[in-house]
Amino acid sequence: MSRLTDLIASVKAKDPQLGADLDREFKVLSTRLPFGLNFERHRPEAVELPLCPVRKGDKVRVLPPRGSGKKADVRLWRVLAILRPEKSAVIELLGTEVPEQQTISLTDLVIVAEFRDKIYPGLKSTSQITCDANKPYHAVINAENYHALRALTFTHRGKIDLVYVDPPYNSGAKDWKYNNDYVEGDDLYRHSKWLAFIERRLVIARELMKPENSALIITIDAREYLRLGMLLEQTFPEAKIQMISTIINPKGVSDTGGFRRADEYVFFVMLGDSSPARLPLTDEWSASANISGKYYAKLERNNSEEKAKKQEPAWTSMMRRGTNSMRQDRPFMFYPIYVDPDTRQIVNIGNTIPEGQHSAPEKSGLVTVLPIRSNGEEGYWQVSAAELKNRLNQGRVRLGRKTSYGYVVNYLPDGAYRDVMSDAYTVEGRADDGSLIAYRKNDENSSIAPTQWKIASHNASEHGSALISKLLPGRKFPFPKSLYAVEDCLKFFVFKNKNAVVLDFFAGSGTTTHAVMRLNRQDAGKRQSISVTNNEVAAAEQSSLSSQGLRPGDSEWEKLGICEYITKPRVEAAILGKTPNGNIIKGNYGFNEEFPIGEGLNENAEFFSLTYETKDAVNYNLAFERVAPLLWLRAGAFGSRIDKLPQSGWAVADTYGLLADVDRATPFIEAVHKAEGVKIVYIVTDDDRRFQAAAHRLPKGVEPVRLYEAYLKNFSFVNGE
Repeated sequence: MSRLTDLIASVKAKDPQLGADLDREFKVLSTRLPFGLNFERHRPEAVELPLCPVRKGDKVRVLPPRGSGKKADVRLWRVLAILRPEKSAVIELLGTEVPEQQTISLTDLVIVAEFRDKIYPGLKSTSQITCDANKPYHAVINAENYHALRALTFTHRGKIDLVYVDPPYNSGAKDWKYNNDYVEGDDLYRHSKWLAFIERRLVIARELMKPENSALIITIDAREYLRLGMLLEQTFPEAKIQMISTIINPKGVSDTGGFRRADEYVFFVMLGDSSPARLPLTDEWSASANISGKYYAKLERNNSEEKAKKQEPAWTSMMRRGTNSMRQDRPFMFYPIYVDPDTRQIVNIGNTIPEGQHSAPEKSGLVTVLPIRSNGEEGYWQVSAAELKNRLNQGRVRLGRKTSYGYVVNYLPDGAYRDVMSDAYTVEGRADDGSLIAYRKNDENSSIAPTQWKIASHNASEHGSALISKLLPGRKFPFPKSLYAVEDCLKFFVFKNKNAVVLDFFAGSGTTTHAVMRLNRQDAGKRQSISVTNNEVAAAEQSSLSSQGLRPGDSEWEKLGICEYITKPRVEAAILGKTPNGNIIKGNYGFNEEFPIGEGLNENAEFFSLTYETKDAVNYNLAFERVAPLLWLRAGAFGSRIDKLPQSGWAVADTYGLLADVDRATPFIEAVHKAEGVKIVYIVTDDDRRFQAAAHRLPKGVEPVRLYEAYLKNFSFVNGE
């Protein structure tokens, strides 16, 4: 049936009256068809790639003249030849019996990728923020999410702990596109197209999730929740699926002829042993509170469940990291701390060291500790010398591991200290160095959440839109989620997993990455998020930009896209505590942990754009710089990266190694044995025997991967070959 709608659209382009007559008769017949989940798998989606250079053999569309306001020509052409001097191309129309060719300027063509086409993806880094070398990087990828998901099948197949997505709700407004056209409310196949759109992505997401223990969280409103529920049961037949209802707008939104809608729905799809954790919930979460309006202190508990292991509070490094963390930024906080190495106690705190002086007075028998990084850079302590003395008395300071520059000094930030002094922790006394010995209480005060949520912090207007306004003044994003609502959803499944990998492939404003970073701050976790969003410009702004003669691909157009205008700067603002203009963000975070937004978050992030490579370029090492980030992501997105082919024939980074010349296998393997933390080794060779010979000599537990055989086979497999 969907094929008929495509044919009718083609007829309309050539004979509007005949097309309209056929369309009218077709709609009459279509109303007699039953509708369920026997939905149409519509012709493969297609996405335009305006930033990709046109090459011979590419599939393209012809763009309308700049500023014309004409509707785009949806027909597809194949590039037969590139005419270099003229900067034009010879193209041939696809899908016609009679060949049709024309020569057209390259600037008037845009590459099109249909979702049945095989792709060879890469990543191009656009910027990076590094605040803590001991944590992985959050990845934000500017891409069509279907293609990005396919790229992740090479890096994260079976490795994702949690997927959180907030897809378009199919409102009938211009909230999503299918084959580069907005799906309007009067589209007869609106629901069917939406289901096909979502299903394609869920099928790949399932391949990325850990089958033994992972979860998918997906939000939806009343328009599609019934169909989505059926689709989830069909796509994840082995999973346990629950749906909760949550109030996101207590005032409600008017619905003509109906009740005011105040809630939306959240589906939880749990694979393997996955289940929501028992958490220390406030009275607000009580189901009886939501029913009666009164808050009750406790829910029924299952006392037979195993008690949680002892959990320490969130001790964190006292040395400032990230932006504005150099000595010259806060010179008065560059002072020595003196440690007795026998008792491992801080016994003295010195005065600020004058500028220009790089060492502190020595004290007999004591180790002098300065805020100096492992690379020799001078930083500063998070608190002043006077405040440090107070915190020592409070038991909020303790020593970590010994290093080449003394000791790591850890402390309890204000939020963590408040938690320790609250009923959530038991203080068992003090250690020999005077620091508090405290553990989170067992889950006797914890509960399983009910399926009806009315939580003040989940108000999307106050904690979604208003928060975006603080982070990105003057910029708007339609219907962002409450940061705390997303944080709470994630916490049920990653509370005990401080190294969880969380994926969001409808990232929008970047709330999921923000929530993961806040969770890390609360318990010193090292969770990593991977967020994918396209760079679509809002429908209202597209008309204005088009009237100015601008097109997708132009810098003035692209800078207003979702990824560049909202997602990327929102993540940067959350980490740095500054607006895009460089101003400290005012106000505090609320709930779970309260602290100034301007303090920022001690996290790392890197921003990428998806690239489309050719098989030959990959095979002959010509695309290595774009494939390199994928190798790094597969190894955990932690530490250093090998961005160029090493001239020595091999290189070893923090978590992986690359053997580009198998003749250099011996020194490479020796280096891998000496290195700590290497998880994966990539070996470039077409000879399986030489690959096996090198792999056999690797340390136990190191995964050997053959390049580019593994990469190419992966995407042939994904394409159904």
